[in-house]
Amino acid sequence: MYPSSSVTDAQWAILEPLLPPAGNTQGHGGRPEKHCRRVILDSIFYVVRGGIAWRQLPSEFPPSTTVWAIFARWVRAGVWQRIHDALRDRARIGDGRNPLPSAAIIDSQSVQGADTVPRSSRGYDAGKKTNGRKRHIAVDTNGLLLAVVVTMAGIQDRDGAVRLLAALRAHFSTVSLVWADGGYAGRLIGCAKSVLSLTVQVVKRTDSGKGFKVLPRRWVVERTFAWICKHRRCVRDYETRSDHHEAMVYIAMIATMSRRLARTA
Repeated sequence: MYPSSSVTDAQWAILEPLLPPAGNTQGHGGRPEKHCRRVILDSIFYVVRGGIAWRQLPSEFPPSTTVWAIFARWVRAGVWQRIHDALRDRARIGDGRNPLPSAAIIDSQSVQGADTVPRSSRGYDAGKKTNGRKRHIAVDTNGLLLAVVVTMAGIQDRDGAVRLLAALRAHFSTVSLVWADGGYAGRLIGCAKSVLSLTVQVVKRTDSGKGFKVLPRRWVVERTFAWICKHRRCVRDYETRSDHHEAMVYIAMIATMSRRLARTA
């Protein structure tokens, strides 16, 4: 057991029903699964939490090629997002809220890219002096993830927000208000209103006073970034594909929410 990443019994009771059906359940069509699903999840959570390479998995886990193949297969099938969305809805219901949110907060974060990130999908963020990728996220008022889009770091926030808001609208027809910082001011506000029927409200910094001040609404999405960055695989981008980076963000939030739900079960 690795306390920071291993799936507890309470977590497994929550996650097991959400996993896709096992292969070869009818006795034909390929080999049956050799390794326990719980051990596979432990392996993937260990990589995401510890930030190690797949080939550095300890020997007590299944072979790294097997674990990576299952991770990639579930990315292609959209499994990680479905598990995440089910946990988020359950967390919102547990907080006495409607599963479908009516408001969201958006922001972006540039992440340094390793040498495994191809040149075709990376860029340079001059403002943050970061060469890599940028993840754009939308969260609800509790900080739970609603949508994530990964682009090259050179994309401006308002341009990346077009894709993010489109993904948000595709998943949630109930969202009508979006809070954002000053980097999203400009043509995005009119575009979001006319095309997506979303009202983007910019939360600006106050000029009075000095030092750090918590800004209304914006602190929520910053806290979500802190939750994600507790998982070292998300601190730096090692993924060759952008959709694998998005999956890492979903897995980080799956681990966070499942532990929270397990404590309150």
